[in-house]
Amino acid sequence: MKVFLTGGSGDLGTVLTHRLQKRGDTVLRYDVREPSDTQGQFIKGSVLDREQLSKNLQGVDCIVHIAAWNSHHESRKNKNVYDFWDLNVTGTFNVFQAALEANVKKIIFISSDAVESNNGVYGWSKILGEEIAQRYIDAHYFSVLTLRPCAFIPHWNREHFQSFAEWAKWFCKGAVHINDVAQAIIQGIDLISQKSLYEHLVLPIDGAHNYTESDIQQWDKAGSGSTFKKYYDKYYSVAMQYGLDLSSKPTWQDISDTKDWLGYSPSYRLENMFEDLIQYGEKGPAVQFD
Repeated sequence: MKVFLTGGSGDLGTVLTHRLQKRGDTVLRYDVREPSDTQGQFIKGSVLDREQLSKNLQGVDCIVHIAAWNSHHESRKNKNVYDFWDLNVTGTFNVFQAALEANVKKIIFISSDAVESNNGVYGWSKILGEEIAQRYIDAHYFSVLTLRPCAFIPHWNREHFQSFAEWAKWFCKGAVHINDVAQAIIQGIDLISQKSLYEHLVLPIDGAHNYTESDIQQWDKAGSGSTFKKYYDKYYSVAMQYGLDLSSKPTWQDISDTKDWLGYSPSYRLENMFEDLIQYGEKGPAVQFD
């Protein structure tokens, strides 16, 4: 299968490329900057360049649309509302329209759990992206799977995290390992390659921990850190050692539909993070593409 990745040089594009190539797929990595590795076929280009986008989609079987400014760009204020509109909204429209012109009607759209809160420019841009996807489903019978992952920046991204411990402080508040996001995307590619979706399928992607929905709703009812200790008391000392905030309620998504549709099961659990802290400390484990 020939898979076209927008934003193919980024963290998720890199992990996906390694996994897709390993199983025998042809991967086209479309991005404005070159990747840090040599896997796949790199095509330099922007989703804002309509002519080039259309030309490079010829013969593609499936598109994974990743290219977007994310919530970190909003929180750090290094991108403004116009930047978000151009890349996340106009760029998404360009991808769907170019796909129509190239007769590529199978698309995985990477949205975000930020659409649920709708309290920022990033979340708003993803809502508009989903509405664009819906339009092409309704008008042109596209087969689209939209995935809404929670945050998934990898621990090895030094633009965002100076150490594994810093990443762990962030991860324990509610995130998903990038490899699990890649797992869900590949399962989604297999789904839409085997059957046509006649409705817009939207699925959340979250990580794995032992907390129940009731735990989240009644977080620390018995006192600060009590919910954490209920399941992870053996990791309390290491959590204190690295300054993790155990009183902060993590985000939570119901992924039961994702499990049913895709067979998704997150492999990196909260206890894996603590075991990595114990074994590797500040440095953390090596880059993990599988």
